[in-house]
Amino acid sequence: MWGIVVIAFAGTAVAVTQLGEEFLPNFQETDFLMHWVEKPSSSLDSMVRITKQAAGELRAIPGVRNFGSHIGRAEVADEVYGPNFTELWISVDPKYDLPATVKKIQTAVDGYPGLKRDLLTYLKERIKEVLSGAGATIVVRVYGPDLAVLRAKGDEIKKSIDGIAGVINLKTEDQVLVPQLQVRLLPDAATRFGLSPGQVRHAVATLVRGTKVGEVYEDQKTYDVVVRGSPTVRTDIEAIRELPIDLPFGGQAPLKDVADVYIEPAPNEIKRESASRRLDVTCNVAGRDLGSVARDIEAAVKKLDFPTEYHPEFLGEYAARQESRQRLFMLAGLSVLGILLLLHMDFRSWRLTLLVFLTIPFALVGGVLGAILQGGILSLGSLVGFVTVLGIAARNGIMLVSHYRHLEEVEGEKFGVPLVLRGAEERLTPILMTALATGLALVPLVISGNKPGHEIEYPMAVVILGGLTTSTILNLFLLPPIYAMFGRVQRAAE
Repeated sequence: MWGIVVIAFAGTAVAVTQLGEEFLPNFQETDFLMHWVEKPSSSLDSMVRITKQAAGELRAIPGVRNFGSHIGRAEVADEVYGPNFTELWISVDPKYDLPATVKKIQTAVDGYPGLKRDLLTYLKERIKEVLSGAGATIVVRVYGPDLAVLRAKGDEIKKSIDGIAGVINLKTEDQVLVPQLQVRLLPDAATRFGLSPGQVRHAVATLVRGTKVGEVYEDQKTYDVVVRGSPTVRTDIEAIRELPIDLPFGGQAPLKDVADVYIEPAPNEIKRESASRRLDVTCNVAGRDLGSVARDIEAAVKKLDFPTEYHPEFLGEYAARQESRQRLFMLAGLSVLGILLLLHMDFRSWRLTLLVFLTIPFALVGGVLGAILQGGILSLGSLVGFVTVLGIAARNGIMLVSHYRHLEEVEGEKFGVPLVLRGAEERLTPILMTALATGLALVPLVISGNKPGHEIEYPMAVVILGGLTTSTILNLFLLPPIYAMFGRVQRAAE
């Protein structure tokens, strides 16, 4: 008997170490988001041309129902992007084979070299954005004060990650130098002309960016009236140098007489977080479980040397899973402690309390077996299933031990094998009814399989069904003989 218990627990412990880890299941949605990111200096015309060409190719794929896109993002939007960023919306007809259609879509977009891209379901992309602010499964975020050093460390991290099995769509966040117009005021010259720095900045801003001077109302709509230079002037540095600046006492002076106007390389964007500049190296995972890939990435990055004031941080689905698991374990530990104290208050015996606790791991055996049968991956649904089945297993054990005590203390049954057999027989029906009522409710989910809409419920149902099976069998066949061996309690009154 003890050999069976030891073998079952040891086998379960070994199997748990071999299980893969995932946070989010592979949602089988039919609506997808695709991000296309070209070099920051790319023009709007080039992105429009590429997007139109891609639209024709994607719409020609059998199963693609709808297609839409937008290029860039307004300055007052929730996320600000330049014209080098395009978001594509692709909808697949549910009548077609989803994996095959997605594969064709991926093949089509892979035919555009030089673009950084990802193809994610809408729900998964939104969740990833919430987790790390980046639409990727794993994010290595590097913090530091100097952008050049950040870019160098980002490339170094990318090289260390490249080659790890399961890593796809590996990319470094675009932070490159782009041509930038600079106007540096000459204080002495401006003073001689009686000009203030604000007057010079206002004149340049009006010419290059535009200045709002009024509003026009038409058909209950408001239109801004903006004064700015013509396109040929705004893009000509010599024309900007000749910009006439109105002098306070009359007359005009060219901009070049009061300021240096030149083009210099400048970062296309600077992102800050936690009072520090930062750069992201991101990737997705395919072909391996998330936990294995994330651990390999962390090990590779931790081998690198980082200067003072620079450090990496690991974000994304795996980090969120680790945080959730730690919180779950902490709350589970507090719950177990509370249950332990309540059982001891009722049983008034640590021996009986520990006997009941021995029944809880019975559910882990079948739960782990169920996780192996449905792919060997522990996801969010699997963890919920384990929590559920542990509660049912504990309830059955408590019912059985409580009935043994009732037979002995209330009905005067003498402790021994007859008491154990009678108690097991009388509690057989309630235990089986509990297991069957729960199990039968989950059978439709298991039979229907991992179809769209069941990505979380399916692994949860498999784990609960497996745990119910083993916990019921072990409770009925192992707990009675164990109670017969160790269940005798000497009361103080005796």
